[in-house]
Amino acid sequence: MTTFTTQDQRTEPAPTEVPVLDMSTLRLPDGSRNPEFLEQLRHAAHTVGFFQIVGYGAQPGQVDDLFRVTAEFFARPEAEKMALHNQNSPHWRGYSAIAAERTQGRPDSREQLDFSPDREPVPAERIGPDDQYWHLQGRNQWPEQMPELERQAMAWATLMDHVGEELLGALCVAIGLDEDHFADAFSGDRAWMAKLAHYVGGVTEAGSQGVGLHADYGFITLLLQDEVGGLEVRPYGQDAWLPVEPIPGALVVNLGEMLEVATDGYLMATIHRVQSPPEGVDRYSVPFFYSPRLDAVVDQVELPAELAAEARGASDDPDNPMLSSFGANMLKGFARAHPKVTEKFHPHLLG
Repeated sequence: MTTFTTQDQRTEPAPTEVPVLDMSTLRLPDGSRNPEFLEQLRHAAHTVGFFQIVGYGAQPGQVDDLFRVTAEFFARPEAEKMALHNQNSPHWRGYSAIAAERTQGRPDSREQLDFSPDREPVPAERIGPDDQYWHLQGRNQWPEQMPELERQAMAWATLMDHVGEELLGALCVAIGLDEDHFADAFSGDRAWMAKLAHYVGGVTEAGSQGVGLHADYGFITLLLQDEVGGLEVRPYGQDAWLPVEPIPGALVVNLGEMLEVATDGYLMATIHRVQSPPEGVDRYSVPFFYSPRLDAVVDQVELPAELAAEARGASDDPDNPMLSSFGANMLKGFARAHPKVTEKFHPHLLG
């Protein structure tokens, strides 16, 4: 059982850096969870909402191979990439060019390839007004000229799904819940999301915005970033931005809006952004969004009294409300980020 110190004993100063946790220490030799790791995890998730992990189980060479094929893909001729354009997909899958995605209404200076579990689309006649999120289910688009890209990316997604499962279970225990508290939401066909991203500098219409400030709308984000840097976070109650300094092969972890809503703000979906690299410099990253079924609805949890007293309330934005329905929250995000895809296939969502 996890024990907690009192609020007065645990008055925590404003964070000045993003913590680093070694996931290889999550479990003790007998297989039980390490209380020291759990306390580090609770502290990072509550005070910063961001941390980095090492020792998470990547195979030798796996990170380098993934970055290699990612860079090779984005170096392919424009016509090959545009053949995979997400405007060909009613599921918001595939390639989007530099400045095509928008955050806070402004273009982002990155190009990317979005992918998720590859499944049969749900027939339109089976989708009603209350479950429009089923439009997100469908097929991926991969380059036929590079079969290795799909193999490497999907193998990475398999690893990240496992890491997300381990972290969510540990996080539940760390805040006084049963380890399988969210098991029902994650049973069946999980709807994780991932992307391969390439940031470039010197995009006039984007300025310095690699990705504008935002919070993620899922459960747990696991980001592999290269050594260029540019990711910055702004923890709750702070005006200053903290850089997430690159650690080769480490994963940057942050929590999404679903966990903020569920814990009434004890866990925070921390605002973050990416500054574009200098002109002529390439930055690559591979974010993975560990997510439940599209039809999962997440209710507020009952925290131990000493933690509930420190819950800050969900930081809802009236222009971008958080939703307890995962699919609805995810659909809202995609519809806003890729308005041309939405306008082409689902114009009713732009109202």
